[in-house]
Amino acid sequence: MTQRKAAAPKKATSPKAQSLPTETDVLIVGYGPVGAALIALLGRYGINTVAVDKEKDILQMPRAIALDNEALRALQMVGLGEDAFERIAIPEVKMHCPYLGQFGKVNTKGSIDGHPKLVTFYQPDLEKALRLEASKQSCTSFCPGLELLEFEEDGKSVLATLQSQSGDLHRIRARYIIGADGASSRVRALIGQGFEGETYAEDWLIVDARERQNKAIDHVEFICNPKRPTPHMPAPGGRERWEFMLQPGETLEEMESPEKLAELLAPWIHPKDLVTERKAIYRFHARCCEQFQKGRAFLVGHAAHITPPFVGQGLVAGLRDAANLGWKLAWVLRGHASPRLLESYDQERRPHAKKMIELAKLMGHLVMPRGRATAVAVHGAMRVAGLVSPVRQQLEELKIKPPNRFDKGVFASEQKQHEKLKLGGPIAQDVVRQGERICLSDEVLGDQFTLVGFGVDPCIQLNDRAIERWQSISGQFLQIGMRGQKTATDTTFAEDLSDNLVPGLPLGWVAVVRPDRVLMHAGPAEQGTKIVNECLSLLTRL
Repeated sequence: MTQRKAAAPKKATSPKAQSLPTETDVLIVGYGPVGAALIALLGRYGINTVAVDKEKDILQMPRAIALDNEALRALQMVGLGEDAFERIAIPEVKMHCPYLGQFGKVNTKGSIDGHPKLVTFYQPDLEKALRLEASKQSCTSFCPGLELLEFEEDGKSVLATLQSQSGDLHRIRARYIIGADGASSRVRALIGQGFEGETYAEDWLIVDARERQNKAIDHVEFICNPKRPTPHMPAPGGRERWEFMLQPGETLEEMESPEKLAELLAPWIHPKDLVTERKAIYRFHARCCEQFQKGRAFLVGHAAHITPPFVGQGLVAGLRDAANLGWKLAWVLRGHASPRLLESYDQERRPHAKKMIELAKLMGHLVMPRGRATAVAVHGAMRVAGLVSPVRQQLEELKIKPPNRFDKGVFASEQKQHEKLKLGGPIAQDVVRQGERICLSDEVLGDQFTLVGFGVDPCIQLNDRAIERWQSISGQFLQIGMRGQKTATDTTFAEDLSDNLVPGLPLGWVAVVRPDRVLMHAGPAEQGTKIVNECLSLLTRL
């Protein structure tokens, strides 16, 4: 979304601001949540990375507010635990029509892969947590107050020219440059990438109120009124958010006036109790680049794609980008993989980003009906469809959400697959025990490639050469046993306490899991050497 007008933002201090070095492995332009997540991830991989941003501190504007289980898992990968920033689990999303009442709902109770299906959060707190995590790595640094002017590529590196707020010019050479600089991305402009799609004609007023402890709703609701569509939801810290679509003739100044805010929020808050924390007016977009990469330049987050907010996937999509691109840059820079591996970033991420944009546009038609007749027809059809069990399940259980599984990419696509180990998609996560430690299974997978044995030691069928080659790319081994199972080998072992990871699989299967938790290959343990060699070939001969 594009900000149309806003009050002067308050700012929060960012940790670890440093002066610009002359060279680095990766230069990230933009230090919002996606840029901060990517630098924190690259830091975990030991890659020298510099982030720059024309802003010195975290902006306090009302922006992203929702994260799903996939985003929370990506943040877990970055290093953020459950207590790193506050969040509120959302039990359901309701959709209301002023003429028909509630016509739809989505069940968001429970968890997937160890995380709540849907939470709301306060973006400045998340950004602070991400920057703090990035600052823990000795190989990362943040240089604020610098704006990218241009860069040149010579086939082996890029030379970027940046300007400080005082007008001084600075240059830095990097092996790769990442544009995490938002919808008006300078990196995207410099590589000549188009930004295809559409801009919605309507402006939206976003209002965050505070001091709403024990008063805010506990779910998300969409009031799908043609006269004034209004998404409404709670947020951490005693906050509550409303989003009001402006009507023709309403001015930005009028909508942000205290009198108008009190009028709009009167159905929920008495004017004397209204404490407005933040407000801004935005215009929403649905756009996606033609390519997420050109040469040594990459685009992530809103620089690559921008999604209407109706399914809460804008920031989520950016975190998927960071998780996908981060390990690929690391393995190429370490010399563990061919540079052609990086071409798979666009191949894997762009199709899914476009599918999520289309889903958000579909949801937009429900939220913003064009008049009473359209609202009655569309919302009525949704209400009737909800009476049919298969359709209701698709809608209420979010089965219409495109799965984050690749059609093409860095995985053994020709391999016969098992229902629980779908290659090109994420491996399930659940609770395991390692010694006396109880944790989620991603914690024992770590940051590397892992050959996992389910109920079997994955090394037992490998020859010495395969083990040596696997370890040369920082590959590791893990056995996940059934509950109550023990091991007599030296291979790292974790016990499946959830009865979700091992049961249902053929006895003695192994799988290769990429650092981003995507299943790369799988098969019987006796094929372990073949599986390892084929994965190594994928990395080095792409």
